[in-house]
Amino acid sequence: MTSSRLSLAIADGGLVLPEDGRIAVFGPRADMDLSALPRGRCDMITGFRPDFDALDADGWITLTSPPEGTAYGAAVVVLPRAKVRARALIARAAQVAQGGPLVIDGRKTEGIDSILRECRKRSPIAGSFSKAHGKTVWLTADAAAFADWASPGPAPIAGGHFTAPGVFSADAVDPASVLLADALPGDLGAHVVDLGAGWGYLAGRVLERCAGVARIDLVEADHDALACARLNVDDPRAAFHWADATRWRPGTACDAVVMNPPFHTGRAADADLGRSFIAAAGAMLTARGCLWMVANRHLPYEATLSQHFTQVTELGGDRRFKVLSAARPSRQRR
Repeated sequence: MTSSRLSLAIADGGLVLPEDGRIAVFGPRADMDLSALPRGRCDMITGFRPDFDALDADGWITLTSPPEGTAYGAAVVVLPRAKVRARALIARAAQVAQGGPLVIDGRKTEGIDSILRECRKRSPIAGSFSKAHGKTVWLTADAAAFADWASPGPAPIAGGHFTAPGVFSADAVDPASVLLADALPGDLGAHVVDLGAGWGYLAGRVLERCAGVARIDLVEADHDALACARLNVDDPRAAFHWADATRWRPGTACDAVVMNPPFHTGRAADADLGRSFIAAAGAMLTARGCLWMVANRHLPYEATLSQHFTQVTELGGDRRFKVLSAARPSRQRR
């Protein structure tokens, strides 16, 4: 469990939440100490499926967005990694808790200091509590003060693809995904899974160039990214799954998995996340199935691939990225 900064701010740091009315908590993480929040009055609002599932299992009320028209007595924003998404969450929180306390919690590595400087230009800061390389700050929610930070929702980028603020590769197609898409063979089989599908670029390329695909499952943990994928992949062969890619499994084994797996947890590099994607891919493929993936060249995935597949090949890439294929999942791992 991470720092109890938010709980300490409530317990003895001067932060006072209203004694009645619901509280909207935007972007909560499953490893946070949320014990000081009134469980029965809080709506945990997150579009990240692993956190959503963990908080739900712990008994919290979990939502992907506030119900339309709901007014809250207070709102809490846990800063995400992407500043544009952080601003959008603050704007939404200020809107739904108009006139009540707006609390912002974040680590220095998540940009809390720069966000605090920006907030000071818009609204007086009522209080601040520092602990564990971060801050909890609070002010009065003023929708007008943060209106220009509101998310415009999915919008097209160059090439006509729809993305949204804060999703991976929101400004342009990721070059690593382009390398992988260009390296794919013309025949991947009838059933393909795109693990960590993002806003749908890889899945779209698979459907364009790979003959014989009857179904492609797009599996993505970011709710906003998957909403964009539904706009970008307008094909009846596509099925969309808001799910943790490391835990999701298809109803029947698939012929191929394509993926550009994430390797960050927050701002910290985490190669274990990619390793979990590899293990998941090995578990969902047929005995003759194949994984096609791209990764940053410095990431040591080959050993993990060899644990889960009997054939591993580097197909190419460039100085930054490598394209890998892995065939014949090891039976003892299935």
